[in-house]
Amino acid sequence: MNQLEDLCLKTNEIAKKAGAFIKEQQNKIKADIVETKGMHDFVTYVDKTSEELIVAELKKILPEAGFIAEEGTETYRADRYNWIIDPLDGTTNYIHGFSPFAVSIALQENDEIVLGVVYEISLDECFYSWKGANGAFLNGNSIHVSKANTVDASLIATGFPYYDYDLLKNFMATLEYFILNSHGVRRPGSAATDLAYVACGRFEAFYEYSLQAWDVAAGSFLVKQAGGAVCDFKGGHDYIFGKEIIASNGLVQEEFKSVVQKYMLK
Repeated sequence: MNQLEDLCLKTNEIAKKAGAFIKEQQNKIKADIVETKGMHDFVTYVDKTSEELIVAELKKILPEAGFIAEEGTETYRADRYNWIIDPLDGTTNYIHGFSPFAVSIALQENDEIVLGVVYEISLDECFYSWKGANGAFLNGNSIHVSKANTVDASLIATGFPYYDYDLLKNFMATLEYFILNSHGVRRPGSAATDLAYVACGRFEAFYEYSLQAWDVAAGSFLVKQAGGAVCDFKGGHDYIFGKEIIASNGLVQEEFKSVVQKYMLK
């Protein structure tokens, strides 16, 4: 077992530990303890405590690493290694008792993601991979992107914009196209989970804008490790920090990307 594999398996356990805490706390969430970070952007003590737990445990397994974490409980950036963490992706789902919601943890070495874990809590599904692994995995079993090769044979996932509405009309045009020209469009409410579902073949493609690095770092890595393709809306590589992403099984990537570009790059 190499270092990254060992780190990944330990990260799985950390994600599950945080997930157990999140699940245990769900019935205790009340409206008056939900904070608002911005329009339609919520945070609870569960997000913050989960992040503190994750950070503390990750420091034990890779002490030299820094952190890029959603709730800012740890803000130290290191030169070589940095963990990118969403302690609870899908908080709005969570506070409403709706699934999915997930823990997302990625490890970045210099400018490259080398490890990714997405733990979807409600179904107890842990998706993971590391650089050098032979593919990606779900609860110990190998996963792969789907084999559909056209958009009209695809199930599409997306996320609705919740604060940046400048491109809303453009986005609605993409929805209309995919509703009319695919198996359908789904909006589960957790980008990390959406990407994990592309990786395991449940969705053929996913796109969204106004995302943060912690939403997509682990999931996009899983898609690539499972045989898929990922890019930004222009077709480039700035999808982790560039706030926009297209991910697919690879077979529909060019067709899917051309539709997104037609409407979203106006």
